[in-house]
Amino acid sequence: MLGWEFPPLINGGLGVACHGIAKALSKSADISLILPKGDPHFMMQNVETIGLNNFDIENLTLHSTIKDYHFLSNIEFVNENLIPYQAEEIDLIEKKFATKDPKVFKERLKNDLEIFKTTDLYDSGIGERVYNFAKIASLLAVQKEFDIIHAHDWMTFVAGMEIKAMTGKPLVLHIHSLEVDRNGPDSKNWIYHIEKTAMEYADALIPVSYYTAGAIQTFYGIGNDKVFPVHNGIDQVQAFRSESSLPEKIVLFLGRITGQKGPEYFFETASKVLEFMPNVRFVMAGTGNMMKGIIETSAYKHLGNKFHFTGFLNHERVRYLLSIADVYVMPSVSEPFGLSALEAAQFGVPCVISKQSGVAEVLPSALKADFWDVEKMSSNIISILKYKGLRDQLVKDAYHDLSKISWENTAEGILNVYHRFV
Repeated sequence: MLGWEFPPLINGGLGVACHGIAKALSKSADISLILPKGDPHFMMQNVETIGLNNFDIENLTLHSTIKDYHFLSNIEFVNENLIPYQAEEIDLIEKKFATKDPKVFKERLKNDLEIFKTTDLYDSGIGERVYNFAKIASLLAVQKEFDIIHAHDWMTFVAGMEIKAMTGKPLVLHIHSLEVDRNGPDSKNWIYHIEKTAMEYADALIPVSYYTAGAIQTFYGIGNDKVFPVHNGIDQVQAFRSESSLPEKIVLFLGRITGQKGPEYFFETASKVLEFMPNVRFVMAGTGNMMKGIIETSAYKHLGNKFHFTGFLNHERVRYLLSIADVYVMPSVSEPFGLSALEAAQFGVPCVISKQSGVAEVLPSALKADFWDVEKMSSNIISILKYKGLRDQLVKDAYHDLSKISWENTAEGILNVYHRFV
């Protein structure tokens, strides 16, 4: 298995999902999980985690025949700051990797490992990390006995392709998010091309929703014959409710403040709500490239006293916010799944979510609207805040929805895909 995030070193939903999947799958399979960054003290039964940040290249046995890395030779990377999963159209620098000299080969690999020890996963040079990860992970993988290659999201897809080329083992791609989600349907940048090439080369794709399966067919031209949607699960938590220090009702936005997540629609929705219910506070928990603009807009429209911006929050602070929230809003423009909506439901928070989301498929109790329909979105929020009976029913129905959702069910769906090949 190839992952990019894993506890305790996670930035968001990708790491949470990979952890839940690996833990549930480990009850039925032995897993070797290769990561760019890993905690050597993190232990999980039947799961071997290998972080390149603490890997000694001397433990790597080089083959007498060094592959020319035909997939990697054309991979381009950029030196540019990237908020997780947010790509920019910028000038690309081509890097090539091919040598027949074992000494030179190993020395280069030693240098390549340094990027995982000294830098964050998503800051400058994410393309170089993807490239270096593929080189080393592929050589690591061929030293192990395994039946299937399972790669999570585009950052690991190049590595997955190379391992398949070297071993002939079936390649399964787990699609947690797409470039067309992050940057719109017209995105045809280098990340999109990695995704498309890998999808065409892979034996099976596992999107996290039928919504994403449709995007794969529409924007990447992949037939349904090798696409097998499997919904995410959720960890069981000890939910609780807390007393808020704020006098107002609290409406919560939780996630990256980027175009994909629809923060501008959240702001417009909030403005509509405040016209009818002035005693409401809107909390935006997260950070991203649109945060500064939203703050400035709220000040310009004299709504700054109704908005609270938290910046990035750790897990415990997120739990506290969920425990005091009255409504959770997810106005995403395109959301492959949306684990945060399930987390809110666990805390007894009624959800108002975008129809353009995968989580809508497993949370029928949530009130839904098109992301752009701020009138409908605001009407839903007002109804929840005004009518206790509606709120209580929505919470009850959500608990019923959650009873059907688990990582064990997710693992079962994944195993069904595996059994097509092994």
